[in-house]
Amino acid sequence: MARDSANTDTHQKALAINLDPDRYGAFAEIGAGQEVSRWFFRVGGAAGTIAKTVSAYDMKVSDVTYGPADRYVSRERLVAMLQHEHTQCLDTLAADRGSTTSFFTFADTVAAASYRGTRECHAWMGVRFQTSPGAEDSQIVLHVRMLDGNNLQQQEALGIVGVNLISGAFEYSDAPELLLKSLLDALSSDRIEVDMIEFTGAAFGAVDNRLMSLLLVQHGLTPTALFDTSGAVLQPSEVLYKKPVLVQPGRFRPPTLVSAEIQSNALSRFREEADVGAAPVVSMLGMTLEDLSVDGNIDVHDFLDRIDVLAAGEFTVLISKYVEYFRIAEYVSRYTSEPIGIALGVQSLVTIFEAHHYDFLEGGMLEALGRLLKRQVKLFVYPRLEPETGELITAHDFDPTSGPGMIRRYLLDTGRIAAIETFDHKHLSIRSTDVLDKLRAGDPSWEEMVPPRIADAIKEKKLFGYHPS
Repeated sequence: MARDSANTDTHQKALAINLDPDRYGAFAEIGAGQEVSRWFFRVGGAAGTIAKTVSAYDMKVSDVTYGPADRYVSRERLVAMLQHEHTQCLDTLAADRGSTTSFFTFADTVAAASYRGTRECHAWMGVRFQTSPGAEDSQIVLHVRMLDGNNLQQQEALGIVGVNLISGAFEYSDAPELLLKSLLDALSSDRIEVDMIEFTGAAFGAVDNRLMSLLLVQHGLTPTALFDTSGAVLQPSEVLYKKPVLVQPGRFRPPTLVSAEIQSNALSRFREEADVGAAPVVSMLGMTLEDLSVDGNIDVHDFLDRIDVLAAGEFTVLISKYVEYFRIAEYVSRYTSEPIGIALGVQSLVTIFEAHHYDFLEGGMLEALGRLLKRQVKLFVYPRLEPETGELITAHDFDPTSGPGMIRRYLLDTGRIAAIETFDHKHLSIRSTDVLDKLRAGDPSWEEMVPPRIADAIKEKKLFGYHPS
């Protein structure tokens, strides 16, 4: 199929695939009807493209076909569908037409709006395909959230994003960023959110899925990307669902003994909360697109250095477009009604109470605080040393007679703000900018300012411009 970057029409995309004599494959769709394959039947010429369509709605039928699964709308079930159908397609057809045909399999498993009132409307979707006849398989897997208010609209949006995925796989396998951008052709982020994507296989050997996740956020397909303690891409709802969550926002360029201590001590305090108890806590470090930007641009190598070094520290990492803390809390509360903790330094606490940051809200600072604290949100505040005077500044140091000061007094008294009182005084003077300067200048004293695993990773992988002195 000839590349046409201007072609965003779903009808034309599906028809172009149907008219391509080299493409032939199978569709397997569970939930919300066969919305993607329907497009290829609708536009005409489907006999030249579709070898098979199947939908196993009954759980027993699905288990017999694809094997048992703990959840039916899951990555595990999607991958099993792709594997089964693609293998069957090749086993049945490759001998007759494998020399002239590039085979593919599309699959999705969907939980759309229903009469039972499904809380989260979402889908796992993927395509396994050959870039040319006989080529090794390549695969794209993604997770989407459907944001329309009713079932019919969700089905329509799902069908469109499925066609976009198949078309993108065929047209942009050598240009994954263009593929990402094309996923919302004829749609908007108000209808579909793509919050996880993974490229694997022969066509994508040079693709770094961490960068693809960052691009999802940059291009507005999702507000966040999540990485586990090895740096691998995660799907947020699978990690955050019904869990207490603690997040520490920051730049982490690089993470220091201070940031590690803030997270450790805040986590200990968070676990002492009555509503947290023995429940497993998701502990994360959070960076915004603004935190990742240098002079308004994101340096790809710098981003990967931060992900690498945080993985070495065994931190789960959240990348988001959300600058305001109340937006982080609102995002996390999509997936959990359990307590949410935010770990921060005292200077960041001061910033929360500066009214000019909320000029875009009709209710200003009070609206922002209301949206932040209407849930089970608690702020855990780490002190700082004033560089000039050496004075220790804590969450309790403020003017209680001013408007913001009176609000802080109330939040301290009611326990919504908690001062972290266990800390190492020697760490309070550490600044990440000083670490970076020393690291790049060949001053080995920087190693004493970061956790040992972080120092080892920086030296081993030569992160942040490190060169042995």
